[in-house]
Amino acid sequence: MIEIEKKFILNEREKEQILKNAQFLGDKIFTDIYYDTKDYSLTLKDYWLRFRDGKAELKVPVKKENNTFINQYEEITDEDKIRQKINIPKVKDLISDLNVNNYNPFCKCKTTRTKYKKDIFSIDLDFVDFNDFSYNIAEVEIMIEKETTIDDAVEKINIFAKENNLKLESVKGKVIEYINRKIPHLYSELLNKGIVK
Repeated sequence: MIEIEKKFILNEREKEQILKNAQFLGDKIFTDIYYDTKDYSLTLKDYWLRFRDGKAELKVPVKKENNTFINQYEEITDEDKIRQKINIPKVKDLISDLNVNNYNPFCKCKTTRTKYKKDIFSIDLDFVDFNDFSYNIAEVEIMIEKETTIDDAVEKINIFAKENNLKLESVKGKVIEYINRKIPHLYSELLNKGIVK
């Protein structure tokens, strides 16, 4: 599946506005642990490898030309496909094989997520706890199956944002916020490469 999403920092009025007539789907709490090599070989390619409550996920960018501040990632959850994408052989379980290939945790956070559905959009309101600081962020997303429908999904999110008077500007995702605060040299490199705008 391909995830097309826009992140927002919302004030109370904006939150009320986008949740008007939205269907509440529930709350969940999960812990993410992000992995990379010492030289951040994945992060610097805009690859994001995490274990969410022990389940592996790799997000890889789908479309490069993107001046919309809307993220476009393929989510890979099949461990064999993840191994192929990051080029590590299967010997034991994925975490053991990552460790042997010098991939280690670099960011851990616990998210309390409140989920809503509004028309074709999923709306997530996240409270992210990094132990020594926290971060509130909202995501509006559409999941699609084919790359050919990316532009259409991007346009729909843009229209949703305009209709709800939300600012279409760059907003740091939770891991980018962590990197900005805790690994500033990596943040600078991500800016230089255009991975962060």
